[in-house]
Amino acid sequence: MVSDSYDSQRTSVLVVDDDKKLCRLIKDYLEPLGYDIVTANTGKDGLQTALSGNFDAVILDIMMPEMDGLEVLRRLRATSNVPVLMLTGLGEESDRIVGLEMGADDYLPKTFSTRELLARLRAVIRRSRITAAKTNPAGASHEEAPVVVGDLRIEPSSRSATLGEVLLSLTAVEFDLLLALARAPGRVKSREQLLLEVADRDFEAFDRSIDVHISSIRRKLGDDAKSPRWVQTVRSVGYRLVKPEPEAQG
Repeated sequence: MVSDSYDSQRTSVLVVDDDKKLCRLIKDYLEPLGYDIVTANTGKDGLQTALSGNFDAVILDIMMPEMDGLEVLRRLRATSNVPVLMLTGLGEESDRIVGLEMGADDYLPKTFSTRELLARLRAVIRRSRITAAKTNPAGASHEEAPVVVGDLRIEPSSRSATLGEVLLSLTAVEFDLLLALARAPGRVKSREQLLLEVADRDFEAFDRSIDVHISSIRRKLGDDAKSPRWVQTVRSVGYRLVKPEPEAQG
């Protein structure tokens, strides 16, 4: 039996999809790799199960009858930060973007390969565990120094960010993205670099997830994409955090 190399503990995953055949495929693939898989075939049952269980991640289909995946995600995010990997069909890019904006950690087209599923699932779970360890740093050997850029202050150890006196409400991915940019203010980071640093997976030919997360970060910073004070788009390259202009003297 092959075990999950990055952590010896059993990993509990909820799969919510009305396609029972797909649920079985995911279950049969992941269970020999050290995952405990629970399935639900309706949005209502999936939400109830997610809220009553202690899962390391949820794989959530968007298109389901009665209660779709986006509504499940909205209700789940009201009380839970469990990592959510959205499953999307072809031509559902708008739903995919909405899902990311609502707090999904990543998405995967339903044409996925099992290898891609495993890579993305591992990445969202690993990121969640790192976040949990940093927000509850029992036995931590040291605390990382705050990263300060102008009025923006990011505390890596507590995983909190403030703009002036305002605490920013960021998802785990948004926090990691903002921190990656803030650690290199004025320097352009490509989407490929950001995906590898933050999502811990390879770049795809057309991956909108970084763009969507950046858009959400801008909104929370009160930034304007056309005249950015904080996050600037460098066309065909990537993004950079703008260094604040020094205040004029006298």
